[in-house]
Amino acid sequence: MLNDIFLVFGSMFLVVVGSILGYYARQTIARGQLGSIEQKITKATAEAETKAREIIIAAKDKAEKALEAVKLEEKEGLKKLDELEDRLVKRQENLDRRIESYEAKEGDLQEKIEKVKQIKSEIEALRERERETLEKIAGFTLEQAKENLLKTVEEKYRQDILDSTVRLEKLRGEELERKALELMVTAIHRYSRSHVSDVMTSMVSLPNEDLKGKIIGREGRNIRTLERLTGVEIIVDETPDAITISGYDPIRREVAKTALEKLIQDGRIQPAKIEEKVAEAQKEIQERIKKAGEAAAYETGILDLPKEIVHLIGRLAFRTSFGQNVLLHSIEAAHIAGILAKELGLNVEVAKKGALLHDIGKAVDHEIEGTHVEIGRKILKKYGIREEIIRAMEAHHEEYPFSTPESFIVTAAEAVSAARPGARRDTVENYLKRLENLEKIANSFPGIEKTYAIQAGREIRIFVTPTVIDDLGAIKLAKDVADKIEQELKYPGEIKVNVIRETRAVEYAR
Repeated sequence: MLNDIFLVFGSMFLVVVGSILGYYARQTIARGQLGSIEQKITKATAEAETKAREIIIAAKDKAEKALEAVKLEEKEGLKKLDELEDRLVKRQENLDRRIESYEAKEGDLQEKIEKVKQIKSEIEALRERERETLEKIAGFTLEQAKENLLKTVEEKYRQDILDSTVRLEKLRGEELERKALELMVTAIHRYSRSHVSDVMTSMVSLPNEDLKGKIIGREGRNIRTLERLTGVEIIVDETPDAITISGYDPIRREVAKTALEKLIQDGRIQPAKIEEKVAEAQKEIQERIKKAGEAAAYETGILDLPKEIVHLIGRLAFRTSFGQNVLLHSIEAAHIAGILAKELGLNVEVAKKGALLHDIGKAVDHEIEGTHVEIGRKILKKYGIREEIIRAMEAHHEEYPFSTPESFIVTAAEAVSAARPGARRDTVENYLKRLENLEKIANSFPGIEKTYAIQAGREIRIFVTPTVIDDLGAIKLAKDVADKIEQELKYPGEIKVNVIRETRAVEYAR
């Protein structure tokens, strides 16, 4: 037990002694390591101080070198500035010398100018004295002499001047006529359309004669209803298998014709059915008018017109002027106007539109009071057509002045279209009227038996009564008839007057 106690205490003593020895050992080791670190730090600090001194020394050397370089550049710059200053001073001195030289020369020039002015004044004075002397010698002033000279020259060469002027005007006129003819021929050649004159009646074919009675109706009620609804005259005459529709309004005639054809096709002809078919025909005609206007605008290449104007253009398809269809006439005039305007370098669009719309007033001139030109102007203004187009179309009958070059083009195109052979019935009517007048003039003399105008009016054959007019009288009659034709008629070319006198002996055997 005691031993155990001693062992315990002995162990504890050993532990305490070991701990103390360990502590001192650690302290000794730590102090050794601390001394080693301090040595390293001291050594590193010494090395850093050495390097810093070396860097400072090197920086001082570089700074001194840079300062020396700057001083050297500054010195060179100052040297250059001195040289530049010297050159500027020398240049200024040269300029001063030149200015002094120029001022001296300017003084000399001024003196010379004064001398020239003085000499010029002396020359003018000499000329004036010379002119006065010449006027005294000649007895004329300068103006009188000039006027006398011009008068003498004018009197001497007046006829030559007039002849030259007339010759130039003639040559120029011939050239202008030739050029105009070429343009017209080109336009007509490039656009040509056949023409058939319209008439004031329409014919409706019938399958058989029995339908005439149905169309007339009991006591004429059917035909009266049709005439009342359409505003035309229905003529049922002796023409086999046909009925004639007469009226001045082509639209009404076409409505009546279409309605009558529908009634014939339906077979039931009575007042209620007539009203129905007339309404259908009116609607159909309005659609045809619209399509005709659109087709005309498309054909002429004018696609920006208001729909109201296009509808009025379509109405022209049922309107005639001296037998010529106005819509076809307007389309043709538009094409010709476009060709002429392009050849002359004018506004093609304005010319074509003016020509297409020049007769637009005829679509409603039977409904509105006024000339078709004035009506057309109002219509175009109402629907916003440009002013230059209105001015181009308004002068085609010379009711308004020719205010633009295109107005001349539209007038020429309209005249060319209207003057085509066969285009208008008035040419045929004029021809027939001339033949009638020829025969009337010949028949106005006594002793005439028969008269015939032949060969398109270029010859008139007069048969005289042989017992009234002898051979000498026949010769005198031919001359008298020719003189009267020359006085009363206008005609191209010449007319041959052929008086024929023959004697016949007639006897009857009984």
